[in-house]
This record gives sequence, structure tokens and C-alpha cells, in this order.
Amino acid sequence: MNPISFEQFMERALYDPVRGYYARRIKAIGPRGDFTTAPMVSEAPAQAIAKWATAALRETHCQDLIEIGPGEGILAAGILNHLPWQVRWKIRLHLVETSVPLTENQKQRLGRRATWHRSPQDALQSCKGNAVIYSNELVDAFPVRRFQKTTVGWQELAVHFDEQKNAHESLLPPALLPDSSGFLASHPLGQRIEVHDSYRRYLTDWLPHWKSGRMLTIDYGSTASPLYHRRPHGTLRGYLFQQPITGPAIYQNMGRQDLTADVNFTDLQNWSHPWISDQRLLTFHEFLNLHPAGKSATAPSLTDTDGAGTAFLVLDQKR
Repeated sequence: MNPISFEQFMERALYDPVRGYYARRIKAIGPRGDFTTAPMVSEAPAQAIAKWATAALRETHCQDLIEIGPGEGILAAGILNHLPWQVRWKIRLHLVETSVPLTENQKQRLGRRATWHRSPQDALQSCKGNAVIYSNELVDAFPVRRFQKTTVGWQELAVHFDEQKNAHESLLPPALLPDSSGFLASHPLGQRIEVHDSYRRYLTDWLPHWKSGRMLTIDYGSTASPLYHRRPHGTLRGYLFQQPITGPAIYQNMGRQDLTADVNFTDLQNWSHPWISDQRLLTFHEFLNLHPAGKSATAPSLTDTDGAGTAFLVLDQKR
């Protein structure tokens, strides 16, 4: 088999219509699945986003709320439950989802309380481009391009499989690099980095259809400068039954494990800048403190400044 870019491998592993992890194989998120998201740990994220959304809807005079990549629908259901009744009764909730199994889970949980779409463009068209948008751990699910710094510059990582289906990595010849702040930092030879170039293409495809509103993007990652501190092999890893997988093992269990990489939030800010009038980057700790939850929903693990409180960032943008 001829080498393919790592991004192509990850695309097939996650989104192949027959064998892809997200497209067909994923059955559940949480204790029964391969990974757990923050809204499954506590109601605090749902309460905080509901408070943010309430202010954003009123400020922008939007009546449509869009979640992109809603997982099992737990966050969307929690946000609806925590919206003030006078907001809840008049807003329209839209969910953007491509996974058939996850869509089924969402419909079982939310019933007629939401409308489903296959793309952000479709959702925005239904609300004439005016909407408040949010996502939680969406960007990290997109395939990444991987690069290694060599004596001749940055080279993209490729992979091929032999007749025994063993994976072998190689480097493609130096070529034009994608738009990423990751290449601008001072890295030693041998450093590997990831670029969410597929998300850049996705984002810039639908952002021009967004006319007004606010957008919240929550994910684990960092700004460009500290992202790869003491991480010479990059941030890519897999998850299978809650266990992290790194190194050559990421090529095993293709389609049966999640693959993910930390998000470069400097890139997210730069890529969306042409369409954004204002943006603010917060740690998860800061965001939850700005929108405090009730005592019954407190989550020390999510506000821990040595853990999830700073491992997750929150990008608040206005159009």
C-alpha cells in the first residue's frame, strides 16, 4: 500500500462510512464508552453555558441556539433545563450531527425539543444566519496533519501498512505548509506537532454563512507557545475503554478507538478572525467562575487549576 498522509489515515479511522469510529462504531460516551466528556462529570458546564447562552441570546436578539457535535445530547438537554423559562419557551434548538448512532441517542433523549441538521450551513440557513452557537470537545475530533521538524525543515508524516497490516511511518518531502502558528514557535529538531487543518477548512466553509450572534468553543488544548512543552512526540493519542494509547499502538484497533490531539487555540483565533468582531479566550476555571453553578452542581475536578480547569480553554467570539 502506498503511503498516505496521517490526516487521511485518521479520517478513515474516524469517519469511514462503514468502519469509522464516529460514523458507525461509537455506541456510547461516558463510563460505558471509550472516553468521558466534562458534561458527564457534572451539571456545572451545562449551567454555565446556559447562563452564557441566556446573555448571548438577549444581547444579539437571536432566537436560535445551535450546538455542533452534541455527542449523546446530555449537554443540550442540560442547557435547555437550565435556561430561564422565559428564554426556553421561545428559542429554537438546533443540533448538528453526522454520526448515525449518536443522532439516535440524541433523539431518544431530546425528542421534539430540537431540530437536527447534517451541517452548520444547513442549521444557519434555517435561522437566516443569526444564531448563538456552541460546541464542546468538537475540534479535537477532527483529523490532524502531523509534522516533524528535520534538518531540511518541516516534513509531513505519512503512513503505510504492509501485507501483515503493520503500520510504518515515513516523512513526505518538504512542501508548502498549512496555515498554523505551530510552525512559528521555537522547536528542537525531531519535534512533532499537529495541525487541525481539516477543522480550518470546515470552519471557513460555514463561517461566511453566519451573519450575527455569539459562539463558544470549549476544548482541551493551549495557545501555540506552551502547547508542546515537554511533548517531543506531539499530543496525539487514542482512547480505548477509557485508557490512553500512544506511540505505534494508535495504528491498532482502527475504527474501534478514538483518536484525538490537543487544540491550538491561537490557530482557532487566527482562522476565524476575518469573520469575528470580538473574541476572548478563557480557561475553563475562569469561565465556570464567571458563570457559577449551584451548589448541587459544583465540580472541583473541572475547576482545578492543575487539571481540567486549565487543560480546557473556552473561546468566546462575537459576529
